[in-house]
Amino acid sequence: MKNRTLIGVICVILAVVVTFGVSPMINKMAEGKVEVVTFAKDISQGAKISEDDIAVINAAKSALPENAIRDKEAVLGKFANSALYKGDIATPSKLTENANAAENVLSALGGDKVAMSISISSFAGGLSGKLQNGDIVSVCVTDKGGKTVVPPELKYVRVITTTTSGGVDENEVVPNEDGTFDLPATVTVLVSIKQATVLASYEKNATMHVALVYRGDEAVANKYIETQDKYLKSSDGGKTNV
Repeated sequence: MKNRTLIGVICVILAVVVTFGVSPMINKMAEGKVEVVTFAKDISQGAKISEDDIAVINAAKSALPENAIRDKEAVLGKFANSALYKGDIATPSKLTENANAAENVLSALGGDKVAMSISISSFAGGLSGKLQNGDIVSVCVTDKGGKTVVPPELKYVRVITTTTSGGVDENEVVPNEDGTFDLPATVTVLVSIKQATVLASYEKNATMHVALVYRGDEAVANKYIETQDKYLKSSDGGKTNV
């Protein structure tokens, strides 16, 4: 009888401990957790974020950065602003709306293409300051004799950025105190080694203008570059139509 009484007392005590001790602690821990977006795999800089690239997990609120992203819709369709790693918490600074940001393109160079800057000799030569990152342009070349052509090697070229004489890229230009903007002095383009040597020759011996060919959908822009690349790879340098 005494054993039953003792067991009963112990059960009551345990019940009290669970009710007033353990349960509130568990509830408190649960209340301190929130859903947050993380990256489910390593992602290279400039890559577009898809559903397969992310995971939504519960994490302790106290362990998260203040600007941790909780809604996956705020991540999907954005681009990696830098190299991202599995398990990283998504924050606004790790994402960008524009895959054509100069730093993204430059960081993604892998040897098959190079970045090269050419001088803008006049206001008109740089499309009156209206070039944007990712534009597809043709390079028009005027030699010292006054003859102007669009070399087949330079019919479709992608703009990485334009830069002012002070070294400020197109996406970072801010208005001066009088409301005017500093105009670009160079255009940086993404080209093959062959195109780079052609541009270097014209930089020294000719005047160059850029003509806008296409601005818009990335897939369409890539078609122009693919056509140009096919020409460059053709054995005789002239059979592929461009």
